Amino acid sequence: MNITQEPKHTVSKLTRLNRAASKKLVPIGAVLMAALLYSVSPAAAEGSHRSSQGKGPTPVNLRSAGSFVILSKSGITDVYASAIVGNVGTSPITGAALLLACDEVVGTIYAVDAAGPACSVAAASLLTTAVGDMQTAYDDAAGRKFPTATELGAGNIGGKTITPGLYKWSSSVLIPNRVTLKGGPNDVWIFQIAGNLTVGNGIAVTLSGGAQAKNIFWQVAGQTTLGTTANFKGIVLCKTLIAMNTGAVMNGRALAQTAVTLQKNAVIQPAN
Repeated sequence: MNITQEPKHTVSKLTRLNRAASKKLVPIGAVLMAALLYSVSPAAAEGSHRSSQGKGPTPVNLRSAGSFVILSKSGITDVYASAIVGNVGTSPITGAALLLACDEVVGTIYAVDAAGPACSVAAASLLTTAVGDMQTAYDDAAGRKFPTATELGAGNIGGKTITPGLYKWSSSVLIPNRVTLKGGPNDVWIFQIAGNLTVGNGIAVTLSGGAQAKNIFWQVAGQTTLGTTANFKGIVLCKTLIAMNTGAVMNGRALAQTAVTLQKNAVIQPAN
């Protein structure tokens, strides 16, 4: 199976997403704008960090995991309707654990077997490689040395403006107020979190100075939780669960070594 296969009925999917989300909390306008920029090409995803190096550490190479906006090992649950822009997959668990509806995804849904959604593509080998690359990327991010700062804010980074660099915490990180990541379009942030990452209800991670979501990596050893209507930016490499509460929006990627749980969310892959 060629992962570059064009997903069928993209226009009708966008129409159905718009219709469904208009009755929900998902900000469908943002999803539709992102869809205009969306490319299903894994080559484009893997090449997303080939621009000239800016400030901060070298970007984490996601390899084939960068072809997915949501990737998990033990399933994806969903409270309808979510709006997903990008490819989705889960492995090694059966496709029956991938509970997204076909009209919620602008992209391709990959499963290890035919038990996935009716529109899914069975691609066990492809998914095995992607999950392996996800773990390699997690280990890369977790193994980076010489942090710019350790224990910033004693784990509470709400209200802070954070410049490019490598940041390390020995416990959990809480974002109870807006946090701003300020830097240029090629600058990189890596956050090493030994505990959980929790973003409060209605809280935004904002970008300034041209910073891009594709260059922000949240390596989380515990659980990642995005509060109700939170607006999050960056790529989450999580060793356990990524839980998105009602109406939360992610511009980035949810790459979980256990499950991803959705509740009427928007998850939009970052622009290349």
